Amino acid sequence: MTPEAQLESLVAGTAKVLSEKELLEKLKRGRPLRIKLGLDPTTPDIHLGHTVVFEKMRQFQELGHQIVIIIGDFTATIGDPSGRSATRPPLSREDVLANAKTYTDQIFKLLDRDKTEVVYNGDWFRKMTFEDVLRLNARVTMQQMLQREDFKNRIDKGQEVRLHEIQYPIVQGWDSVEVRADVELGGTDQLFNLLVGRDLQKEEGQDQQVVITMPLLEGLDGVKKMSKSYGNYVGVSDEPADMFGKLMSISDALMERYYLLLLGETLQADAHPMEAKKGLAQKITARYHGDEAGKEARAVWDARFSKRDVAAGATELPLDGIPAESTVLTLSAHAFDAAFGLKKSNGELRKQFILPGAVQLNGDKLTDPTAAVHPQPGDVLKLSKKHAVRFV
Repeated sequence: MTPEAQLESLVAGTAKVLSEKELLEKLKRGRPLRIKLGLDPTTPDIHLGHTVVFEKMRQFQELGHQIVIIIGDFTATIGDPSGRSATRPPLSREDVLANAKTYTDQIFKLLDRDKTEVVYNGDWFRKMTFEDVLRLNARVTMQQMLQREDFKNRIDKGQEVRLHEIQYPIVQGWDSVEVRADVELGGTDQLFNLLVGRDLQKEEGQDQQVVITMPLLEGLDGVKKMSKSYGNYVGVSDEPADMFGKLMSISDALMERYYLLLLGETLQADAHPMEAKKGLAQKITARYHGDEAGKEARAVWDARFSKRDVAAGATELPLDGIPAESTVLTLSAHAFDAAFGLKKSNGELRKQFILPGAVQLNGDKLTDPTAAVHPQPGDVLKLSKKHAVRFV
């Protein structure tokens, strides 16, 4: 691809590029660029929201550029304050390294392991003397660090900002110097840290890295960012059938964004919504579990839902036991309890069943817990993949 064609492909779906002109100049040099991504493995598992930036890395890699992943075995013990309203709890290096193993195993479902450089920032930071640390701190001002929105917000609210947290943008920026990054990627909440890397590279006489931030991915509810805490996520390690089923629950309006950010593809304007959604779910499932698993998950879904097998196996539930003024939340709770003897809390119902789109009445998703609902005889209420009732 020409540098111009590469640029067009690489900026698609990004939130911010600083700057496109610099990136084009680097691409015109005709050598593989060093594309940096820093990871602090604070948990063992990742979800599709995390993979938005990995998909962009994959695009760079397929264009022949060198991917450099920095495992923050040092920085993760500090804790990235980005977007945080309180200090992160510290992790031991052993915890970080254990998480890094599962993290990278999942990442290399997208990236070519043999063509990816993996380094640990503890290799240089643990060699630094206190004098080295002081010299590094002298490169930035306190005023610069306190420009961070999350720091300012915490100070304004009278909340603590620990001195070690102020170090974080500095050490992340120094990583860029160590690996001589041409480009660094991160989420939108990482912009401040990435810009510090540019400043430190300039002081060291290096070319400044291009900064690319990727947008946050909305979860299955189409409103909040994908997060385990919101119960609206698809885990990279989810079983194929579960992954496919969750992806089939997204709204039609969200499909275009998922195609672009998770697959690097453009949804065709004339595509049939249901077929497009099945295609999306199959491709993403295949990406993390293989082509055969993607095909099988689609076949299982078609057998269960397209052929109305859920309705055929639904448990009968009398209408006369249902409160007159039912909401989606109260109806779901009653159905789980009365038909299956399962008592679900309101929080569990919202996060795990209603908001992700699992609760459906005659195939229509009921995603508003407070919405009034009036089932009629013969109606089928699907509660989960394994639980459905027919009202009699």
